[in-house]
Amino acid sequence: MISSTAQTPLRTLFDAQHQASRDQIEVPLALRRDRLLRIRKLLDEHGGALAQAVNADFGVRSAQLTEIADIFVLRSLLSSTLKQLSRWMKPVKVRTPLYLQPSRAWLQRQPLGVVGVVSPWNYPVQLSLGPVITALAAGNRVMLKPSELTPRTSALLAALIEKSFAPDELCVVQGDSQLAAEFAGLPFDHLFFTGSTAVGRKVAEAAAANLTPTTLELGGKSPCIIDASCDLDKAAIKIAHGKLLNAGQTCIAPDYVLLPQGLETAFGEAFARAVATLFPTITGNPDYAAIISPRHLERLQAMLAQAEGEGARLQTIHPGVPGVGAASRQMAPVLVFDVPATSKLLSEEIFGPILPVIPYAAIDDAIRYVNGRPRPLALYWFGTDTGSRDHVLASTVSGGVTVNDTLMHIAHENLPFGGVGESGWGAYHGETGFLRLTQQKPVMVQSRWARGDLFYPPYGKRFEQVMGLLKRLI
Repeated sequence: MISSTAQTPLRTLFDAQHQASRDQIEVPLALRRDRLLRIRKLLDEHGGALAQAVNADFGVRSAQLTEIADIFVLRSLLSSTLKQLSRWMKPVKVRTPLYLQPSRAWLQRQPLGVVGVVSPWNYPVQLSLGPVITALAAGNRVMLKPSELTPRTSALLAALIEKSFAPDELCVVQGDSQLAAEFAGLPFDHLFFTGSTAVGRKVAEAAAANLTPTTLELGGKSPCIIDASCDLDKAAIKIAHGKLLNAGQTCIAPDYVLLPQGLETAFGEAFARAVATLFPTITGNPDYAAIISPRHLERLQAMLAQAEGEGARLQTIHPGVPGVGAASRQMAPVLVFDVPATSKLLSEEIFGPILPVIPYAAIDDAIRYVNGRPRPLALYWFGTDTGSRDHVLASTVSGGVTVNDTLMHIAHENLPFGGVGESGWGAYHGETGFLRLTQQKPVMVQSRWARGDLFYPPYGKRFEQVMGLLKRLI
């Protein structure tokens, strides 16, 4: 972490934004809208180039996947934010309790100042610009540190933003983990991080030195519970889509499946059919994303090797003509049965197209399994038995839930998105995100008719009479 007086290029950028934020406390609606419209113009004019950059960084990732998972999500966010921003900015009247009447009170919504955003590589456009859009809507200045694992996308974002924004409004800084550590150590008014739990701990530690409040969007092991009342074929294709979107490199992808004992073979067959429907081929299929780097691919293969070496049974699903796929790093989906308790597949977030399948005898066993682990970012439940569904929802805690589908709660713009416990803290999306990056300043205006003096010392008979009356009224 850098000291508060260290003058590095990064610190110079921060100081410029910090001074600008203090010089202009009130950021009018027109300026906020203008900044959002500049982001929309950037996406409209350069969305194709951004998709090409993402594809180049991944090795294989279709423009259509980037359009739906990155660009479309941002367009929807911009549209919703622009429509509702005026309402979000308005002061909120607050009811005054009897003993303080006839005073008036409200919450005045103001920008925090300078917001730092550290974004990941898996959805490098959406998870960079999504928090940026929210922060700009709240009237803040923003510094963005995108991932070094997607250098082409990060460089293009930096160039496009530099053309559209003054550096004291919004700027992009690029660099490795050393620069990221320096970035996290800046005294931001708020620091927004999306990434792994392990790195999130380091970010929180760096921010704590400056008492910088944080929003940490982390990950973890999101369970998918299949109820006995479930139609396996209908569930399998939705689970396969949620698991294999971006080749499983999604923070809310199903990380493991819990299903009734005896359905393992049936689920394996249904899942294989679902994969063949979604991806008739794996190798060379642009719709099936590559693993981001050789290092990440080696990690996934090592996890499989460990599980198999300890007795797990692997079902590799390779529709069409099997291919090696080493050059493209397109890893075929793998179901893992009989997973040993010591397997890393059960203790680490997988972040790839590997899906452990764990049988349970009764639904309460599945609930105990989920509750025996850190609270997940997402939970999925499949079935038609509403009693069982409600029992699971009431008995588990997670960042969010989708019932009879996967991933979709994150697409609901009016639902907050965030984790709980080790899967993160703080939520964004919609008004929740706006308020996360806004100071709701409490204001009370005392009336000239106020009789606060009734509560002043010296305390005596009059005080006792007033308190007696209030006790009867409240």
